[in-house]
Amino acid sequence: MTSGTADPAPARLDIDRTGQTATLRLSGRWTGDEARGLERALADFSRQTPAPSRLTFELSGLDELDTAGAWLVVAAQNAAAASGSEIAITGGKPAHLELLKRVAANRPAPDAGRAKPLPLLIRPFDALGRAIVEALADTVRLAAVLGQILAALGATLVGRGAFRFTAFVNQFDLIVFRSVPIVVLISLVVGAIITQQTILQLANFGVAVYVVDLAAILMLREVGLLLAAIMVAGRSGSAITAEIGSMRMREEIDALSVMGVDPYRALVLPRMAALVLGMPLLAFIASLAGLAGAAIVARVYGDIPLGIFFDRLQDALSMQSLLVGMIKAPFMAFIIGLVAINEGFKVKGSAESLGRRTTASVVRAIFLVIVVDGLFAVFFAAIGY
Repeated sequence: MTSGTADPAPARLDIDRTGQTATLRLSGRWTGDEARGLERALADFSRQTPAPSRLTFELSGLDELDTAGAWLVVAAQNAAAASGSEIAITGGKPAHLELLKRVAANRPAPDAGRAKPLPLLIRPFDALGRAIVEALADTVRLAAVLGQILAALGATLVGRGAFRFTAFVNQFDLIVFRSVPIVVLISLVVGAIITQQTILQLANFGVAVYVVDLAAILMLREVGLLLAAIMVAGRSGSAITAEIGSMRMREEIDALSVMGVDPYRALVLPRMAALVLGMPLLAFIASLAGLAGAAIVARVYGDIPLGIFFDRLQDALSMQSLLVGMIKAPFMAFIIGLVAINEGFKVKGSAESLGRRTTASVVRAIFLVIVVDGLFAVFFAAIGY
């Protein structure tokens, strides 16, 4: 018993050319298994000169057309149009015409992405302009993220949503407590190095004991906080970007939104609260570790007894120096968190994008922390504090 439906005929391309007009009659099965022969036939026709002023694609004989066949037809149309030919399509089933329309809409134009290189002298200005535009766009994105964070905080404060205390405790442990060892180690070493170099210079004037005053002021006002902020930006800021970015890649943030859970309230607020509340503690610990390193080097390298060191330290320390560091710490933490969250939400869908955004998060956070610290230094100097 045989089927009542005959198999489609093989693909066929007939060319009728009369003067400046040509007709391509497509018939049979234009599918992927016929693509190689059809591509050669269309390429041979495209090489004919001169190009016809009008080219008609007759599709009434087509039995089957898949994406590969439609791709070849659209490529031939684009090549003919680039040669100056007027394109027309006649016949064809509605499904075939719709497929051709979709392929044409999604097929890149010829030479797309191969822009003509700029002259050598123009390239630095082009790079500068792109960097300025990107910086302005990133500033707008940071403002938008800040607005979302403040809106989530306001909604939590007025009771429209519960604060996730368990998540906050977990983030405080990850961001603050587990950062203490590396912060202490780095601050101890840096405090020792600064003290050793300072003693080397002050000893020439016979006033090596004043290294205690210098260490106290530097560690409490500047160095302790900067070291803690840089460590947090490199360790916790990158982790926040990677966590949020990976959730973006797996569409978990979209899933939270679909379930009616605000991602900023669930993911961002606990991390920001842990950063802002934990940074003063880390800065204080870093300052103490730096002073400990200074005391050890002063005793070993400068022959300053520990009793004299601590007596001098008690006279040099002031609540004002301590408050300067503590006032700056929450601002540093907020900047680190804001940059990390912004970069995390900018992750697209690939591991390469996640890596780029994590790197950008660390670099930008450290840069902004140093800039803000400089601005605070100028401000406190101007008001005499």
